[in-house]
Amino acid sequence: MPGWHRGLRLVSLLVARTPSTWPYRAINATSLCKAYVKRQKNDMADAEAICEAVTRANMRFVPTKTPEQQSCLMLHRTRHLFIRQQTAVINSIRAHLAEFGIVAPVGRKGVTELLHVVADPSDKRVPEVARACLAALGAQLLSLKQQILEFDRMIMTWHRSSQTSKRLHCIPGVGPMLATALVASAADPRTFRSGRNFSAWIGLVPKQHSSGGKDRLGGISKQGDRYLRSLFVAGALAVIRYAKIHGTKHRPWLTALLGRRPTKVAAIALANKIARMAWAMMAKGERYRQPVALAA
Repeated sequence: MPGWHRGLRLVSLLVARTPSTWPYRAINATSLCKAYVKRQKNDMADAEAICEAVTRANMRFVPTKTPEQQSCLMLHRTRHLFIRQQTAVINSIRAHLAEFGIVAPVGRKGVTELLHVVADPSDKRVPEVARACLAALGAQLLSLKQQILEFDRMIMTWHRSSQTSKRLHCIPGVGPMLATALVASAADPRTFRSGRNFSAWIGLVPKQHSSGGKDRLGGISKQGDRYLRSLFVAGALAVIRYAKIHGTKHRPWLTALLGRRPTKVAAIALANKIARMAWAMMAKGERYRQPVALAA
């Protein structure tokens, strides 16, 4: 969808229309148009629903990503796919060898031990046919690891070339992966009215089931980009782990939160806070300012 939308904008420039007069600088979210489909789904009903949706005053639109942002997202998506494939191959190797009574501890060392067993022809516990299959899986695993490392280097190169990404990297809990994913995913952070809206877009705010003037808040909504949300939570857990090792006296808010809530709940709250800080920095072009307690 972003590709053809960029093409339409290019056509508008070719017919001597300036970008400021181009009426569709953003595209409509398809999920928000579904409510305007009257009955069965067909092209005519979809077109009518879209025309009806775009006339609504409170309709939300999706800004078009630049080719650079789309390319960075492809880096992240492809790397994430390879990581899932790597996990699947490791699980397959463990499961196949467990059928012959060969198990190893959880972790990288355990997988290395299993691959040594496969590579040893003198080990008669593994039949030759099974050894050939496991050797192919081992070669696939090594290839995936090399590809993941190559994508890591490409993401780091993209990170160093982006000023916004380097500014976001200064936030505790935000590494190059999260910083580049944020810059690539949020085409225009100013479309969000507040940091809370940005957190809601990621799915880090409580799900509401309020009625009759009573506020009922449950767990987080888990709507939006699951990949971004997982990176935020991983960064928050890293901050909490560091604080537990080196002390939390310089983080009074986090200290009080950990005192009354479990670690995972505190990590979600901290991820929400980090997301709001990231939005403020992207929308206003500011740099990260350490809290007074940390700067002292």
